[in-house]
Amino acid sequence: MKAISIFQKGSHQWLCFGRDPEKVEKIIDTNQYMISSGEQSIILDPGGIELFSQMLTSVLRYTTLDNIKALFASHQDPDIISSLGLWDQCLKNSKLYSPWLWESFIRHFGMNNIQYEPIPDEGSEMTLGNVTLQFIPAHYLHSSGNMHVYDKEAKILMSGDVGAALDEITAPFFVEDFDAHIPKMEYFHRRWMPSNKAKEEWISRVRRLEIDIIAPQHGGIFKGEMVNTFLDWFERLDVGIAKNK
Repeated sequence: MKAISIFQKGSHQWLCFGRDPEKVEKIIDTNQYMISSGEQSIILDPGGIELFSQMLTSVLRYTTLDNIKALFASHQDPDIISSLGLWDQCLKNSKLYSPWLWESFIRHFGMNNIQYEPIPDEGSEMTLGNVTLQFIPAHYLHSSGNMHVYDKEAKILMSGDVGAALDEITAPFFVEDFDAHIPKMEYFHRRWMPSNKAKEEWISRVRRLEIDIIAPQHGGIFKGEMVNTFLDWFERLDVGIAKNK
């Protein structure tokens, strides 16, 4: 599994893990993120059970198990959080931040030691080391209970499935050619995002944030001018369409 630093300022760092060459062909490639501040770390959408060993090995190159104070799950999908039961056996005094709506579902993945911290519908905040992370509502995009993570200091929005693309594992971590990237994400957004109204509310909300990077859970990361290019494209896109693949 490859890893890349997408932000670094002193001990405040964002890492992205993905592009796993050993993944099974029928399993979609995923991006996992780790934020570190001081001696504390949180892993965002830590991934499916099938890649736990690769994730654990990759993460331990940058931090220790004792320093992982929290996990975050944007929603309930197995590609995001089915590895929970294995993390639960490794972590002590750790928490899982996730929408309140999905607690009774997510616990099916196994949760005896990690403490569930339900995020209310309106969002909330948490402190990690010296930084404050905001949980930003993204309901119905694509899950009915869905949250994103915003780091004001780093100006990064971890956007879950918004901005996701079905890309090759050999693709670069950052989107370089937006027009060439559209076919990799258009059908996904039309089919998996069920509500234009929810999409418009999310766009209005995130346009009020200062964002240098949008980091989705699948495919390339949007940086710099690509952020507004993506938001403009998504705003124009008619979603909730289950035909014309």
